[in-house]
Amino acid sequence: MNADHRYHLLIALLAALTLVLFLLSLTVGPAAVGFADSMAALFSGKADGVALIMREIRLPRAILGLMIGATLGLSGAVLQGYLRNPLAEPGLLGISASASLGAVLAIYTGLSAAFLLALPLAALAGAVAAVLVVQALAGARGSALIVILAGIAVTSFAGAMTSLALNLSPNPFAALEIMFWMLGSLTDRSMTHVWLSAPFMLIGWIMLGSLGRALDALTLGSETAASMGIELRRVQFLAVFGTAASVGAATAVAGAIGFVGLVVPHILRVLVGARPSRLLPASALGGASMVLGADTLVRIIAPERDLKLGVLTAIVGAPFFLWLVFRTRRSLM
Repeated sequence: MNADHRYHLLIALLAALTLVLFLLSLTVGPAAVGFADSMAALFSGKADGVALIMREIRLPRAILGLMIGATLGLSGAVLQGYLRNPLAEPGLLGISASASLGAVLAIYTGLSAAFLLALPLAALAGAVAAVLVVQALAGARGSALIVILAGIAVTSFAGAMTSLALNLSPNPFAALEIMFWMLGSLTDRSMTHVWLSAPFMLIGWIMLGSLGRALDALTLGSETAASMGIELRRVQFLAVFGTAASVGAATAVAGAIGFVGLVVPHILRVLVGARPSRLLPASALGGASMVLGADTLVRIIAPERDLKLGVLTAIVGAPFFLWLVFRTRRSLM
């Protein structure tokens, strides 16, 4: 079997895994409803209790898990290729931290209680503000290193402001709500969250997915890529704004879910080879599988304690990150 056949087989297996985990996410929950009854209720058109559970609770949760996982995996693969940094992930540009700050301000000021969509809209505004600041700091011709430094600066500032809001919160319940939201979760999400985030994620996917050829060329170096007709300013614009649109929308509806964008491209890069363009669809499917699987696990491990999705991904991702650090250190010795 040659490399192309192995790659197509991998994509088919990842697509099948994603489909299985999506169906599993639809059928696992506190309400003990069998698989056949769940599927029948979903498409029955009735308005009984099981049908409402499937349409109003489990279906939007599964769709969001699919979309958010694909977003994090795809954006992680693009950023690692564009920045040529194996430790790059969506949080490196400050988008996740700034979206979290926007949501925290909505909770802190009471807007989230007065207006249902204030929290996701404020998070989206935070993500847009972050990418504008990063783009302004990096400049139109900014190198990958300057983009990284600008992202770190924005991340640090957004984290400091979030800590300040927590420190000055006069209401302990608001502080607790902020802390829980920042842990990341898909609990109690509705189709409204799906419709709110889907257009931004779709725009982000189109922008990021168009970068395959440019990322392949960048593996030869910036100057060589430019000589091949790759417009570096356009690549930077699509990578930064595509990440902002998709990851900002994901953070707006689910909070910060870390490590997916870092772990998934690393695992799959070994299987797809050295071409970044091949890593993009594989990482999108792998990210979707990881988030759907993790969200299903939180319902199985602690169904009565509301274990947060971001906590589980961090438990999985942190040891992997440490392994990556040790492996990189060995390669430099």
